[in-house]
Amino acid sequence: MNDATLHSRLAAETSPYLLQHATNPVDWYPWGPEALERARREDRPILLSIGYSACHWCHVMAHESFEDPATARLMNEHFVCVKVDREERPDLDQIYQTAHQLLTGRGGGWPLTMFLTPDGEPFYGGTYFPPRTRMGLPGFRDVLLELAAAWTSRRRSVASLGRLVVEALRQVEPDSSPTRSAGSLDGAPVQAYRERIEREFDPVHGGSRGAPKFPQSAPLEFLLGRLRRDPADAGARSMLERTLDRMARGGLFDQLGGGFFRYSTDAAWRIPHFEKMLYDNALLLPIYAEAWGLTANELFRRTAEGTADWALAEMRLPGGAFASSLDADSAGGEGAYYLWTHEELRELLDADETAAAEVVWGVSPAGNFEGANHLFGAATAAEAAARLGVPEAEAGRRLAEARRKLREARARRPRPARDDKVLTAWNALMIRGLVRAGRRLERPDYIDAASTAADFLRRELWRDGRLFAAWRVDRARFPAYLDDHAFLLDALIELLQARWRDADLEWAVALADRLLDSFADPAGALYFTARDHERLPFRPRGGADGALPGGAGVAIRALLRLGRLLGRADWLDAADRALRTLGPDLARFPAAFGSVVLALEEFLEEPRTIVLRGTPEDLAPWQEARAAAETRGDLVFAIPPDATLPEALAPKAPRGPAVAYICRGTRCLPPIGDPSALFETGDAGGG
Repeated sequence: MNDATLHSRLAAETSPYLLQHATNPVDWYPWGPEALERARREDRPILLSIGYSACHWCHVMAHESFEDPATARLMNEHFVCVKVDREERPDLDQIYQTAHQLLTGRGGGWPLTMFLTPDGEPFYGGTYFPPRTRMGLPGFRDVLLELAAAWTSRRRSVASLGRLVVEALRQVEPDSSPTRSAGSLDGAPVQAYRERIEREFDPVHGGSRGAPKFPQSAPLEFLLGRLRRDPADAGARSMLERTLDRMARGGLFDQLGGGFFRYSTDAAWRIPHFEKMLYDNALLLPIYAEAWGLTANELFRRTAEGTADWALAEMRLPGGAFASSLDADSAGGEGAYYLWTHEELRELLDADETAAAEVVWGVSPAGNFEGANHLFGAATAAEAAARLGVPEAEAGRRLAEARRKLREARARRPRPARDDKVLTAWNALMIRGLVRAGRRLERPDYIDAASTAADFLRRELWRDGRLFAAWRVDRARFPAYLDDHAFLLDALIELLQARWRDADLEWAVALADRLLDSFADPAGALYFTARDHERLPFRPRGGADGALPGGAGVAIRALLRLGRLLGRADWLDAADRALRTLGPDLARFPAAFGSVVLALEEFLEEPRTIVLRGTPEDLAPWQEARAAAETRGDLVFAIPPDATLPEALAPKAPRGPAVAYICRGTRCLPPIGDPSALFETGDAGGG
C-alpha cells in the first residue's frame, strides 16, 4: 500500500480532527463499512481511537504514538485502525465509553482507545497510553504487542469477553416495557435532587466539592427555577449566587476575551483546561442572563454579555452558524495563548496598571501555572482601590487600560486552532442561549444572531424532512441523534417567544413529529439513535446527563411546552410515557438525570402559557407585564396579526385589538385586554 492510498481515507473526511491525522503513518480508516469489512475479511481486531480537535491529551498521544513510524508499523501490522471524532459520532463514543467503564471499572475520557473484535465487540480499553510505561500506565507499544499475541493465541477467550461486554452493555439499559413504565409521578425525585445539590455543595467556591470542577448547567438551571418560584428561597439563592460569582471571577472565565474554558483543574476555579467549547458557553450564557434578571448582580450581566460577545466575535462562521471549539494548545503549548509572565506584563503596562493587575488578577513573579500567570479575579475593583489607596474610579480606569493593552498584545500571538464544523445540537444550544440572553438583557442583536443561525440549520442541515448532525465544507453528514432534535426543538420554542415566525413553528411541529417517530419506542422510552440508524452493538437511551444535558429530558420538556401551546394530546401523552419509563432511574439516581428532573418539575407544576395577539405597537403597553411573567417562568408568545396559525392555536389568538389568553396545561381563562391582569391572574380555570 502506497502513502497516497494510506492518507486518502481521512483526507476525504470533513472533520478537522480526522484531517489532523490524515498524514499519520497509521493506516487510519473512518468508522464505516470499509473498515469493518476489512477486519472481518482479514480476521483482525479493530483499534478504535476516539477523540476531538480541542483535546489536549489527544494531541499528546498523537505526537507520541500516531506520528511515530515504529508504533504505526505495529498498529498497521496487527490491527485495522479506526479514527473517530466523538463530536460527529456521539453514538459510538457513548457506547464505547460505557464499555470502557465496564472493562476497567473507571470513568472514561479522551482520547478513548478501545480494541474490538471484527464485529465491533470491545474486549480491552483505556484512555491515554504513553509510548512507554510510566505513571502507572502501560506503554502503548507493549499494549499493542500483548493484544496482538492474545488475539493469535487466545482467540476464543478474547472473543468471549467481547460478547460478555456487549451483553453487559445491553443490561445497562433497563427494560422499557409497559409494565416497568407504569406508576405514578411525584415530586420525590425533585426533592432528592435538591438534597443532593445541597449535600455536595462547596460553600467556599460554589459548585460541587473537590476537583476537577465542571460547570454543571442542570443544577444551576434547577436553582434558577427554585428562585423563580420562590424568591425568598435563601438556600437556592445562596448556592446559585456563590457558584456563578466564583466561576465568573475565576480562571474558568477568560478575564480578557470572555467565554468559559472547559473545566477547572482545581477546586477554586482558577486553573482551567484551556479548550473553549461552544456547548459550555451556550449552556452558561442564559443562566447568567437569567440570574442577572433575578438578582440584579452586574457581574452576572457582564459575564453573560462577555460570553455572548465572545461567541459572536470568535465562533460565528460565514452564514451565521457557530464553530465547535477552540483548541487548548497553541504555539508554545497548552494554554500558551492565555498565559503571561510577570516580566511580560511589566513591559506592556505602566507601573500603576501593573499594580492594579497584580491585585485584581492575582499576578505574581512566580505565577500560578508552570511559571506563568493565568488571570483570575483575585479582587474586585473596589477591593483593589482600597489596597492601592486610590478612588474606585481610578482603579477601574487602570484596570480597563491594562485589559485593553493585554488584549491587543494577545491578539498578536498565534491563535488556538478552531474546529469549524457546525454541530446541530451545539448550535441549537447556542441559539437558545442567545435568545434567552437577548430577551433578558434587552439585546435584540443577540436574537438576530440566533435567528440567523436557525436559518442556517434549516437551510443546510434539514433535508427532505430529515435532520443531519454535522456540516462542514458544504456537506451535511450523519443522521441526527436525539440530542439534535430535542435541543433544536427547545431552541425553536425559545425563538417563537422572542420573535414569532410562522416558519419556525412549522419546523418545530415537523421536528416534534420526527422525534417521536424515530426515537420513541411503544412504551415511551427515548433512544439516542433513530430506529433506522446503522446497526451497532447496542442502542443507547438518551436519559442521563453528561457534558451535555440528557436529550430525553430536553425532549420531554419541549414536547410538554409545544403540546400545551398547540393542544397536541399525542405529544403530551408521549412526554408522560417517557417520564414514566425514566421513573425508576430518577428514583435511584436523581443526580444523573438533572434534565429529566427539570422536565418532571414542569410536568408537575405546569407553567402558565400566555398568548398575546397584536401588532408591536398594540403590544407595547404589555411589555412590563410580559417581562414580569417571563421572569417568573411563564411562557409568553406574542403573535402578530398576520401570522398563519394552525387550527388548534387560532382560537387563542383572534385578530383584533391586543388581547391575551392565559392557559395552564390545557385549561384556559377567557381572553383579557388589560396588561395589569397578567399580574393579577392566578391559575387558569376550566374552559
